[in-house]
Amino acid sequence: MSTTSYLSNRINNLSESATLKMTKLGRELAAKGINVISLSVGEPDFNTPDNVKQAAKTALDENYTRYSPVPGYPELRQAIVDKLKNENGLDFETSQIVVSTGAKQSLSNVILTLINPGDEVIIPTPYWVSYSEMVVLAEGKSVFINADIESDFKITPEQLEAAITPKTKLFMFSSPCNPTGSVYSKAELAELAKVFEKHPNIFILSDEIYEHINFIDKHESIAQFNSIKDRVIIVNGFSKAFAMTGWRLGYIAANKEIASANDKLQGQTTSGTCSISQRAGIVAYNEGLAGVQKMKEAFLRRRQLVFDLLNDIPGVKTNLPEGAFYFFPEVSSFFGKKDLNGNVINGSEELALYLLNEGHIATVGGNSFGNDNYIRLSYAASDENLKEALRRMKEALSKLS
Repeated sequence: MSTTSYLSNRINNLSESATLKMTKLGRELAAKGINVISLSVGEPDFNTPDNVKQAAKTALDENYTRYSPVPGYPELRQAIVDKLKNENGLDFETSQIVVSTGAKQSLSNVILTLINPGDEVIIPTPYWVSYSEMVVLAEGKSVFINADIESDFKITPEQLEAAITPKTKLFMFSSPCNPTGSVYSKAELAELAKVFEKHPNIFILSDEIYEHINFIDKHESIAQFNSIKDRVIIVNGFSKAFAMTGWRLGYIAANKEIASANDKLQGQTTSGTCSISQRAGIVAYNEGLAGVQKMKEAFLRRRQLVFDLLNDIPGVKTNLPEGAFYFFPEVSSFFGKKDLNGNVINGSEELALYLLNEGHIATVGGNSFGNDNYIRLSYAASDENLKEALRRMKEALSKLS
């Protein structure tokens, strides 16, 4: 009996996470003694701030080791409400906040509580790899709006309007964006909001996990527009801003009905997230963003470094992203070329594998993000590693003919 014959259609239809796959392959090479520089994973290369770590130690000493409330500790939910008010000018109540095991679970919860089989979910491309697969799990249908480097990977109101059908239930996007680093301005979001005003049955899932890694003015949320606010679900978390990826702490802010539905779903799956992480999250939000600012300054310097190095590689085309810590360069000029063994590079996934095996650099093919002409690389790495990685990339690409 084959494995797929007894596994559910749900899991057989699901694709493996491309980012985690490349990270895994890179680790396998590293285990063989090969010096692999990983630019594949979306993880700050900084340590969690000391005050946040101390809060976790204190929580252990104070015996916060029992089940936590399903939607999160009241103190954490209040800290999130205060943050949304003070930083974003948004009014929420604690009953509208649900804390989950990372923003990834928050996204999944929202989709599972909103999408019925056959419902359409509009997703601008490029998009984070798990968006479309979460829609698959909910038995919905992803409808993609293509954006490219010429538009800084941002869609227009006209494109949005053209993608809407009577079956459209949800629009989901990220700003700052993973994988492109693109950031929607207030004016651009206002134009999209005008489209949603005409379609009152569509919900908007706004992934704002990279909010604080933003190199222009301040973060703008589409939830700021009162005409659509009750239909906007904000997803955010602590992993990127506070270098807390392993702590698994995310949340949604939504209308009470959606928040209650997420609470209900979570109560039957994971229940409340890690008690220690939550106590640390309270301190992270209540004690300011000093550590975040230092990290942002480092990312700003690295962004310029990588931009200059990418522009020095013949055949690579890139823009200057306004947020997050990724570049999404166009590499289609290398498709159809052969490596030294005569193997043809037919697309971005094969190019990423070539860079891994030949240059020992882990990147991710753009096909998994909805556009095969690009690759994603993270600059959440040291200056030294970035310089060496881009040197290897330039050398490896020059060997293709």
